[in-house]
Amino acid sequence: MSGAPQRTLLLWCPDWPVLAAEIVDGVPATDPVVVLHANRVVACSERARAEGIRRGLRRREAQGRCPHLTVVDHDPGRDARAFEPVVAAVEEVVAGVEVIRPGACATAARGPSRYLGGEEAAAERIVEHVAQSCAVESQAGIADGVFAAGLAAREGRIVAPGGTREFLAGRPVEALGRPALADLLRRLGVRTLGDFAALPAGDVLARFGFDGALAHRLAGGRDDRPLAVRQPPADLAVTADYDEPVDRVDAAAFAARTLAELLHERLAAYGLACTRLGIEAVTAHGQELHRVWRHDGLLTAAAIADRVRWQLDGWLSGSNGRGGARPARPTAGIVRLRLVPDGVLAQAGLQPGLWGETGEERERAHRALSRVQGILGPEAVVTAVLGGGRSPADQVRLVPWGDERVPARPGPPPAPAPVSGHRSEDVPAGSAAAGASVVVPPGGRAGRRGGRGRAVAEPPWPGRIPPPSPAVVLPTPLSADVRDAAGEPVVVSARLAVSAAPAWLTVGAGRPAEITGWAGPWPVDERWWAPAEARRRARFQVCLADGAALLLAVEGGQWLVEAIYD
Repeated sequence: MSGAPQRTLLLWCPDWPVLAAEIVDGVPATDPVVVLHANRVVACSERARAEGIRRGLRRREAQGRCPHLTVVDHDPGRDARAFEPVVAAVEEVVAGVEVIRPGACATAARGPSRYLGGEEAAAERIVEHVAQSCAVESQAGIADGVFAAGLAAREGRIVAPGGTREFLAGRPVEALGRPALADLLRRLGVRTLGDFAALPAGDVLARFGFDGALAHRLAGGRDDRPLAVRQPPADLAVTADYDEPVDRVDAAAFAARTLAELLHERLAAYGLACTRLGIEAVTAHGQELHRVWRHDGLLTAAAIADRVRWQLDGWLSGSNGRGGARPARPTAGIVRLRLVPDGVLAQAGLQPGLWGETGEERERAHRALSRVQGILGPEAVVTAVLGGGRSPADQVRLVPWGDERVPARPGPPPAPAPVSGHRSEDVPAGSAAAGASVVVPPGGRAGRRGGRGRAVAEPPWPGRIPPPSPAVVLPTPLSADVRDAAGEPVVVSARLAVSAAPAWLTVGAGRPAEITGWAGPWPVDERWWAPAEARRRARFQVCLADGAALLLAVEGGQWLVEAIYD
């Protein structure tokens, strides 16, 4: 925190929250507009100030002064999103920009002033460029330190080197932006920044604490830290334009190889490797094509070229629009091809196998399945991902080959175990609340798994089906009829009481089959707070005389076959 403050150029956009509301939400900033936070005005337009509205007014008082006032809620995310193009425009003129807050950004003044012909010329150039690129009015200020440069920007002023302390001395203590501290200082007779800076630093720290000491440094023209400039993200995408439209697969393969090598070299120069590749193409008729390829390893130059070639082959060899599994072929050849590394990470190399290979068989299978995807689309090859859930259908999620294998619901699936053919009359029925469900789970348990040296609790999913998992889950459950030994329908009451032991099962229009063993019920009451989505059902496992084992569910008095066991 010692040393002279850095010469700083700060760009300030007046009334930025109001302007951001106009950019994002279309609120006209030329009208009387206020931005409210905690029912108080935090920003207002020029027309609103002409009506007597100031920051800090309550909403009712502001509307009393201007009945036709437009009120906008404060949204820091909206302000930041709208300000990003302004920062990008500044970075087109100077390098190393720090965003102070939405509406204000700063950069070191030395570099721009040297190659743009002085500080005044640099400030004018940046303000003009932002106005032309973003249609945003702004003001620039230059002084020693960020705090002083911010005050100078509000006046569009350049403070001479070494004159920052005198520039700040006559300003009121409210300029510190700390209302509580400013009020206390005024009651103590300290009214200007010069008066505050003249106080001994040790006494200020003892009386006002660390924040007061920081404000004391700012009042004396000394910043608390150097600029923390951001580095503009590198443009890693590569693009190729073709004078003659590419409409043959062999020509596309050659183009893919050249562009893939260029992308790999660019990534290697930054010490990066690609894990997710975006392929974009534009045809001569203006049709835009886009596809993202994912890979669980690092894409080499050859792997990138293969995927681009497969994708171009899939596009150029598509169907003629009269049906078939393939997507429709573009109406013209490709005139622009662009590769975008959508996912990158630091190049650390792949872990080789025992004899040096990385799994040739697995890579060969991956290449074959990826080729099918390139021709028929990503949804043509899917793989199952097991996760948590209360029913077999909930525990399985199909994802396209190569996509991230994330389960739809967290938690491991139930572990396999031998099926029981005994009745569950010795298992007491009860209920348990788990998040959004009321359930009774035999075997429902909370698991734990390690992660970076600490255990992470998994969702217990009470009410899930006990082991084993069924082999076949029916996409549409089959209607069934369950009867007892006397031929009467088996009914499950609201208190989970079974009217009689299940003895016979009839599926659809088939013949009755004898039930030799059963287990249950396992009730689940889900989404009871949303009547339109609420489901209340009970499940049973049954063994039949012919050796088959089924998973049944009764819902609303109707028996259904949900799954089949091996």
